[in-house]
Amino acid sequence: MRSCSTCGAQVARGEDFCTTCGAYLGWDKGTEPEPLAPDPSAPDPSAPTARIPVPPPPIPAAPEPPAEPVAEPEQPAAVQPAKPVAPRPEPNAPVAEPAPEGPPCGACGAPNPPERRFCIRCAAPLAPDSEAPQSNRARRRRRRIDRGKVWRRLVVLAVLIALVIGGVLFYPTGREIVEDVLDKTFGAAPIGPVSSSASGEMPDHPRGKAVDGLRDVYWGTERPGEWAEFNFDHPFRLVGVLVSTGPSRKDEEFRSQARPARLEITATSSGGRTRTETVDVPDSPTPYEVRIKTSDVVRVRVHIKTVTGLTEGKHIALGEIEFFGRK
Repeated sequence: MRSCSTCGAQVARGEDFCTTCGAYLGWDKGTEPEPLAPDPSAPDPSAPTARIPVPPPPIPAAPEPPAEPVAEPEQPAAVQPAKPVAPRPEPNAPVAEPAPEGPPCGACGAPNPPERRFCIRCAAPLAPDSEAPQSNRARRRRRRIDRGKVWRRLVVLAVLIALVIGGVLFYPTGREIVEDVLDKTFGAAPIGPVSSSASGEMPDHPRGKAVDGLRDVYWGTERPGEWAEFNFDHPFRLVGVLVSTGPSRKDEEFRSQARPARLEITATSSGGRTRTETVDVPDSPTPYEVRIKTSDVVRVRVHIKTVTGLTEGKHIALGEIEFFGRK
């Protein structure tokens, strides 16, 4: 056994770490004296001691006469120091130490006695709950990291809430912007109705002649306030309506009948939503484009509000109505 240089606890000779404080003892191996082997010529202290007879005390002799003074011998000369001779090494018998019996170290696998708290070989803690206490700096760092995570989550949540609110408030406007971009990207194509109805018409000029695609034929009515309604077989994206007034596109025949001056165009979607555009049509044989854009249209009504050139013997002539949808 030997003593720990840190706490003074007794430690076995082959152990590198103290069992009490875990200090490294490898530095003290060369400084401890090795135990000497027993001298075979020395008497055994445990053997019984033989009884030795004690002689009687001597009888004092008579005093002798004083002798002649003897001359002192001469002092010897100084002797030179001799060369030191190293002592002969003596063999030391190794002391067998009992093998430790206990759980192995989780770090290096070395066996350790049950009472140890640190490993003999690597000084690792043997108890699972013997963890070093965290420093104040580590605890503050962990708190800062936790607070940073909380703030980041709050910022993400606020952004999501703002996006949801913005989508609800600006959804119609945003959808119209997207639809307008698609209209310009894909272009327009003419779409014809599958059926129609009208509030009034002339016998020779029925409502169907307004959407047959032929020139110099028209839908005729006797007075303002009449309307014609056109139905489509499937919903489509309406991007515009082209209106031609008058009985003909020829200048000399254009003013032979009255012409619509103001029209009210109402588009109805498949869900029942309506959109109405009121337009003033120029008094010209040139077709006039009405920009009315709405989705899922299934029905369009054209209502004549005011007319021009209506006199006795004349009727109202609406030459052609063309509908255009997105391709």
